[in-house]
Amino acid sequence: MNNFYIISNQNKDPDGTFSRQITEYLNNKNVNVYTENDHCDLNSVDYVIVLGGDGTLLKAVRDFNGENASFLGINIGTLGFLTDSDMNNFRVCIDKILCGDYTVDERMMIKGCIYRNGEVIYQNTSLNDVVVNRYGNLRVVDYDIYVNDEYLTSYSADGVIVSTATGSTAYSLSAGGPIIQPNAELIMVTPVCPHTLNKRSLIFGSKDKVMIKLCDSKKLSEKSIATFDGEHYYQLQTDDEIVITKSSSTTKLIKTNKDSFLHRVREKLM
Repeated sequence: MNNFYIISNQNKDPDGTFSRQITEYLNNKNVNVYTENDHCDLNSVDYVIVLGGDGTLLKAVRDFNGENASFLGINIGTLGFLTDSDMNNFRVCIDKILCGDYTVDERMMIKGCIYRNGEVIYQNTSLNDVVVNRYGNLRVVDYDIYVNDEYLTSYSADGVIVSTATGSTAYSLSAGGPIIQPNAELIMVTPVCPHTLNKRSLIFGSKDKVMIKLCDSKKLSEKSIATFDGEHYYQLQTDDEIVITKSSSTTKLIKTNKDSFLHRVREKLM
């Protein structure tokens, strides 16, 4: 018997109306249904239905990190690049899942490890991106970029975005980065408002290692903050290093919608 777990963005579904509709529909399908109020073994969950936008789905992925569940995003938010459907079509999506008429889009994730004085002080994973931004005073910060332990370049900028292909339609896009087919395996570096004429994104292979070092060329005791998928963060200080590599974890997104990625780009951004 299939095990479904329902997660709903309470700000967008404050009275639980959408969640109840899906729960009631699944209860009539002879499957096990759990919500965030239930106690269950997350490892036994087959499908996670996420009601919200991309932010809600990213949080759900993080909560289930390391588990084997597949995610169905149902958009009740705004942009919804990662979601597959909306509340008008959720019954069709569920029926397709139950009869096996769907595909699983497996997405690469990245891992970020923060080093201070040679020791790992924090680490986390992201589906979209790891962002290093200035913290505190409104001045640019100096960042040195290394790839596979070889110095590449330096930025004086508001920050640096290291993203997956999935994250190419998120913050990186707003910073001028390219749109990339989301199931491509790569690591992309995009500066945020750099003080230079060259502000192109840099794209590397999934096996490459990207390191960002927080510098202090102005002797101002610079501070930055590293954020993982816009949620979890850690404050950085001068000479800290954050090393970003491909994660051993992946995210499995259910696709019942036959629309292509290019169709979704046109629909969402044009």
